Amino acid sequence: MPTPHEAEKQHTGPEEADQPPSMSSHGAAPAAAPGRSPCCLCWCCCCSCSWNQERQRAWQASRESKLQPLPSCEACAAPSPEEVQSWAQSFDKLMHSPAGRSVFRAFLRTEYSEENMLFWLACEELKAEASQHVVDEKARLIYEDYVSILSPKEVSLDSRVREGINKKMQEPSAHTFDDAQLQIYTLMHRDSYPRFLSSPTYRSLLLQGASQSSEA
Repeated sequence: MPTPHEAEKQHTGPEEADQPPSMSSHGAAPAAAPGRSPCCLCWCCCCSCSWNQERQRAWQASRESKLQPLPSCEACAAPSPEEVQSWAQSFDKLMHSPAGRSVFRAFLRTEYSEENMLFWLACEELKAEASQHVVDEKARLIYEDYVSILSPKEVSLDSRVREGINKKMQEPSAHTFDDAQLQIYTLMHRDSYPRFLSSPTYRSLLLQGASQSSEA
């Protein structure tokens, strides 16, 4: 039978039981460097170091305002009837048309998959950058907005592509997301594009074009 002193040591009150586990159980996190931390080998916010804790706080505060340079819709002239018809010839023709991308993006919004187009556009913007400093920042924003599992706008990528991105994020380049961009492009092509062609949105544009041609 334990002595009163031993019973007191064994008792854990509700105040202690309700406390979350302390990160100090893994040892003190190393001091965060201004750039990349040597203790963090990925960008997935799974590390408990102070550098990643700060990044998570910043992400929570600004996740709704990421990539503001991307326009909410592409400014472009109204497409001609011939251009609208060409979108049915191939997905490439649709995506090479500014008006086509704008209409297709609006369609994706109705299917709650607009993030696929936003990610693709962000990757295109990244590939046009020449400044390494800008590339680093935009790559980080793209990761947090579209690749991180914490993001409400996370795109669907397989594990192989995700692992490749995590490695490349150690030294980001303008082509860090090339594999992921191709995977999302293929997803839109195979999944969303056929539905777009049969949607009321596209059919109404075809009818408008036919009406304009008959009036001419």
